[in-house]
Amino acid sequence: MIEQIIMAHSILVKIFLVFLLAALFIPFMTKKNPAGFRKASFIYTMSFQAIATMIAFTGLVVMAMSDFHWTLSVIVMIIIWALLMYIEIKKYKLIKVANLKDETTHKLLRGAFLKISLVQIMLVVMMVVLKIMEAKGVVSLS
Repeated sequence: MIEQIIMAHSILVKIFLVFLLAALFIPFMTKKNPAGFRKASFIYTMSFQAIATMIAFTGLVVMAMSDFHWTLSVIVMIIIWALLMYIEIKKYKLIKVANLKDETTHKLLRGAFLKISLVQIMLVVMMVVLKIMEAKGVVSLS
């Protein structure tokens, strides 16, 4: 049973990574449409939070069903999850209140969206690589 939940957690992380990669196209698709950029950012943020919450929930279920050990690896995953959520909420609030009718502001925020998305991808990839290395016995975060 725990293996199935871990598999679901793993699949959700992969879906999340694909979702983050797909988000890199948002600034390019809304280059000439500031209102569309704001709307796409809203939809993206809500979807981001939904997937991230599903990942956290499956992780908590695994912890509750297993021996519930607080390892450094688990703590790092929780910190990365919180950091991802914090960054995403701040990014959306900035886009929500910005004057996107000003072309300079719109261009600046599209660039920021792209850079922040790359940082988020990097964080997720780092955690995935860390967990793979831990599973292969290369590194131990017990």
